Amino acid sequence: MFHTSSQKDHWIFTSPDEIQEQREGVNKKFCESHIAKCKKKEPYSYFLKESEERILLRYYEHLLRDFCRKLRPPMPVPVIGTSCTYFKRFFMNNSVMDFHPKHIMLTCVYLACKIEEFNISISQFCDNITKDKEGAAENILNHELLVLQELTFHLTIHNPYRPLEGFLIDIKTRYPSLKEPEKLRRGAEDFLHRSMASDAVLLFTPSQIALAAVLNSASKQKMNIDKYVTETLLGAEKSFLKDIITTIKKIKQLVTQSPPVNFDEIKKLERKLGNCLNEENNPDSEIYRRRLQEQLDAEDDDGMTSHQEKPNEDASMN
Repeated sequence: MFHTSSQKDHWIFTSPDEIQEQREGVNKKFCESHIAKCKKKEPYSYFLKESEERILLRYYEHLLRDFCRKLRPPMPVPVIGTSCTYFKRFFMNNSVMDFHPKHIMLTCVYLACKIEEFNISISQFCDNITKDKEGAAENILNHELLVLQELTFHLTIHNPYRPLEGFLIDIKTRYPSLKEPEKLRRGAEDFLHRSMASDAVLLFTPSQIALAAVLNSASKQKMNIDKYVTETLLGAEKSFLKDIITTIKKIKQLVTQSPPVNFDEIKKLERKLGNCLNEENNPDSEIYRRRLQEQLDAEDDDGMTSHQEKPNEDASMN
């Protein structure tokens, strides 16, 4: 149940301002801790601004959804929602300058496949990647524990797709005066898909987003379901009507005002990110590969030590 979930307790923010404040704090923390990299340059001409991070993240969210839609075997829709939510949560606590979104994106999708019980092996998954499938698999598995930790192991995601199905069934059952309610589905699903490009999942409950999707679709189809909301859905609880209307308006505004991707701007920001990216967390860097090899060597040494100690333990028992 959503109302007793970690999603409600830890990942629903009170306002867009709270989200903005946290993102600005993440950006500032990275810049301050890596200020020596600037040398004599102006920090914000060297580092990405928070607004620039958001532009890059919107682009990679777009790539994430596109990858999910094209994945073979076909991916169930809830997996897409879970993938997007993981990605958004990860970068609520981390800067793109610390972890490149292209590595975190694929890890979030693969992790979502596991959690949503979409059975696909890492080799099948990486068959959908055009370049360096082996390297992609290695990066995904190397980042998996990191993503789990940054999500604080809150892995169950309540997506708006299930309440959407509930609303459609309820309309068919309890509001028979509406002819062909199934016509609402396509527009509502499209709205939910576009909502993943916004911060709606960080601000509103799944049922609120789903209801906004149904009402938006009804408006476009010129199908009036006002009485369904005021009489069938609310019943005697009409005191909530004003709050519901306000919430639905906020969700619609948030979803419909999501800015398009500017690919020329993305190219410039990618170049800027390449200069200020934390090389210690960049799988393409020499320092990252060296550190990873040192960790593997240390694990091998520990394994050899424990293996050599075991006969001595056995000998002491005889």
